[in-house]
Amino acid sequence: MRVQDTPEEWQVVATATPFKGNKTSVRTDDVVMPDGSVHRRDYQVHPGSVAVLALDEEDRVVVLRQYRHPVRQKLWEIPAGLLDVPGENPLHAAQRELYEEAHIKAEDWRVLTDVYTTPGGCDEAVRIFLARGLAEAEGERFEVSEEEADMELARVPVGELVRGVLAGELHNNCLVVGVLSLAAARAAEGGLETLRPADAPWPARPFEG
Repeated sequence: MRVQDTPEEWQVVATATPFKGNKTSVRTDDVVMPDGSVHRRDYQVHPGSVAVLALDEEDRVVVLRQYRHPVRQKLWEIPAGLLDVPGENPLHAAQRELYEEAHIKAEDWRVLTDVYTTPGGCDEAVRIFLARGLAEAEGERFEVSEEEADMELARVPVGELVRGVLAGELHNNCLVVGVLSLAAARAAEGGLETLRPADAPWPARPFEG
């Protein structure tokens, strides 16, 4: 048996949007269950995101430290951002985020993994890229504001990040999934060359070529 997620959509007999924010909203659906009963499900509607695990020639990952108000912590993360434009090519969005947050460009891009962050309460889908062949981006640095104005940048060895994840010291979803996916891909037959190309289809967030 092949273990693989599959599309499925249960009947919705009523829907409403009780809250609409700047980037996300909350939707309430009345969903028909397999036994015929109807139950209400509230969830956050999210445009989707991209994240970049940027790996340099010394086997270090580009990370940033940023304040996250909902959890009241400064978290170490990898560059990431929203898919602000519907249908936007996720690779282009990832390249933009790497430039804006770290002022870096990369020559080699692969899809590392695709995840739903919290599928029980949010429809956010994230595509995490592996970027290699790093170099300083041309031109002026992107002007940051709000939480990003306090952001710190660093390059940390992969092994140290793996240790921190398993020790419960690092908690950001994209960093945790990205770093452990990198370690798993390296250990697999064929290594990193078996990763999907950067323009691989993404059913969760279809995009233009």
